[in-house]
Amino acid sequence: MTVGATGSRLPQDLLDPASRRREQRSWYVYDWANSAYVTTTLTVLFGPYLTVVAKRAACPGQPSDAACRTNLDVLGVPVSPGSLALYAVTVTTLLSALLLPVVGAVVDRTGRKRTALAGFAWLGAAAASAMALVNGNNWVLGVVLMLVASLALGCSLVVYDAILVDIATPDERDRVSSRGWAIGYAGGGLLLALNLVLVQSHDAFGLSEESAVRLSLLSAGLWWGAFTLVPYLGLRDRPPRDVVPEAGRGLVGAAFGQLVTTLRDLRRYPQTLRFLLAYLFFNDGIQTVIYAASIFAAEELGLPSGQLILAILVVQFVAFGGALAFGRLAARVGAQRAILAGLVLWCLVVAAGYLLPAGRFLPFLALAVLIGIVLGGTQALARSLYSQLVPLGREAEYFSLYQAAERGTSWSGTLLFGLIFQLTHTYRAAIVALVAFFVLGGTLLARVDVRRGIVEAGNEVPSVI
Repeated sequence: MTVGATGSRLPQDLLDPASRRREQRSWYVYDWANSAYVTTTLTVLFGPYLTVVAKRAACPGQPSDAACRTNLDVLGVPVSPGSLALYAVTVTTLLSALLLPVVGAVVDRTGRKRTALAGFAWLGAAAASAMALVNGNNWVLGVVLMLVASLALGCSLVVYDAILVDIATPDERDRVSSRGWAIGYAGGGLLLALNLVLVQSHDAFGLSEESAVRLSLLSAGLWWGAFTLVPYLGLRDRPPRDVVPEAGRGLVGAAFGQLVTTLRDLRRYPQTLRFLLAYLFFNDGIQTVIYAASIFAAEELGLPSGQLILAILVVQFVAFGGALAFGRLAARVGAQRAILAGLVLWCLVVAAGYLLPAGRFLPFLALAVLIGIVLGGTQALARSLYSQLVPLGREAEYFSLYQAAERGTSWSGTLLFGLIFQLTHTYRAAIVALVAFFVLGGTLLARVDVRRGIVEAGNEVPSVI
C-alpha cells in the first residue's frame, strides 16, 4: 500500500544514504558478535553441560547418562537436576522483566546508545567466557554466570534494537533487520562449526569431551567481546530526542518516572500494546523451542552432543537464507502477513517435534531445516514491524518492553517444560502445549491494525505494510 511520507525520524547526519549504509554495516556486526553466545552457549552446549554438572552434584559417582532421581537443594527448594537449566532460564527472564524497561528509559535519556551497547556486551562476554571455569559439581557458579551473561545480553539488545530506528528509514527496516538476523546466523554458525570439530575430534586435540565443551564456551565469550568492537567504533552516540523532562530528579529517578508514564501512555497506542501482547505469546513459543531443543534432543531423544551441534549448525545456515527470504516476502505482502505465515510453520514444527522417534538423527535433522527456514524470518520481521509502532524519542524505552516480552517475560514455556519433566520425567508431554502459544499469538497479531498503529505513533507509513 502506497502512502505519503509524514517526515523522517533520522538524525540529520544520516539523511545521506551512503552514511546510513556505513552505520548499518557496523550495526549488523553486533548480531554476528552476540549470536556466537546465543548459539554455542545458550542453545547448544551450556544447558546439557549444566545438567551434567547438576547430576554430578546430586548423584555423585553415577554415570552422567544415567537417570538421577535425587533433587538438588536450591535455597531450600527441591529441584531436579534435569530441570535446573530450565529453571535458571525462567529466573533470568523474570529478572529481565524488571530490569530491562528501566535500562531502556535510562539509555533514552543519556543518548549514549553506542556506549551502552558496548558496555553491556562486554559485561556479558566476560561472564560467558568465565563459564569455562564451571567444572566438577559447581552448578552454582554456572547458574550465576548464566544469569549475568543473559541479563547483560538482554540489556545490550534493548539498545541494539533501538538503534535500528536511528539508522534506517521506515521502508528500509524490514531489509536491514532481516540482514542483521541473517548475518547473526552466519556468525553463530561459523563459530559453532569450529566448535563442532573441536567437540567431535577432542581426542585428536588431546582433550576430554568436557574440556572441549568448556573451551567452546570460552570461545563464544571471546568472540562476543571481540566483534563488539566493530559497532562500538562504527556507530555514533547522538543526543536524545523528544525526551520529556523530569524536573528535580536524577537520571535513574527520571527514568523510572518516564517508565511509569510509558506504561500509562500505552493506552494511547492500542495497536502497539496489542502487538506486544501478540509477540509475548508467539515469541514465548519460539524461545521455549530454542532453550529446550538441546536438552530435549540430549535427554529425550538420546542424541550425542556432536549430532546436536550438527543439527543446530544446519539451523544456523538455513536460517541465514530464511531471514533474507522472509525479508523479501515482507517487501511484497507486508511484515504482518509474513509473520503470520511463519507462525503457521511454527505449529507444524511443534507437531513434528512431538512425533520424533528417539535415537534417530535424520528426522531430527529434517526438523532442524524447517526450524531454520522460519526462525530468523519471524524474529527479524517482528523487530522491524514493532519499530514502526514506537513513538519518536523513546526507542530504547519501548524496545525494552519488546525485549521484556522476548527475554523478560518468556518464562511460562520453560517453566512448563521444567514442571512437567519434574512430574513425569519426560519432555514430550510439554511439546503439544506450545501450539497454544503460536495460535494465541497469531490470533492477536491478526487483529493489529498496523497502518493505524503507525499513524497513532506519529510515524511515517512505509510503502508496504
